Amino acid sequence: MPRNMIVVGMADLNVTKAPGVLTTLGLGSCIGIALYDARAKVAGLAHIMLPDSTAIQNNTNRAKFADTAVIALVAEMEKLGAKKINMKAKIAGGAQMFAFNATNENLRVGDRNVDATKIALAKMGIPLMASETGASFGRTVELYSEDGKFLIKAIGQGIRTL
Repeated sequence: MPRNMIVVGMADLNVTKAPGVLTTLGLGSCIGIALYDARAKVAGLAHIMLPDSTAIQNNTNRAKFADTAVIALVAEMEKLGAKKINMKAKIAGGAQMFAFNATNENLRVGDRNVDATKIALAKMGIPLMASETGASFGRTVELYSEDGKFLIKAIGQGIRTL
């Protein structure tokens, strides 16, 4: 692990300037939302667990939900000199980790997280440049603030760069 690696926990977010690297582990149905401003070399990563903060009573953790995490991530990146107009997004995760009846909407958390993340990004006017979502395996991601490289690692799936 590089010295300048910052670990983002579940239902958490963090930002860094170059040469920092952000990582989050264990993305199953959760989504890793990576934002990057190439001009400022500022990166932000959120590990969201659920799609919609309005559906939960205890929703004070803004990093936990797609609809609030994107807003919070942008605000934190702007504190480091990033500009929303320059931000681009990449996402990973949203897996269906267990074999449930896929017709039950409440059990399709991964798909709902993917959809909510795309909607939140669109509302903020941030283009989604790449994604690796779905399937039935977990992922670990790394976001490099130097160049915006988004590394995705999955057991049995190898390493992919977006």
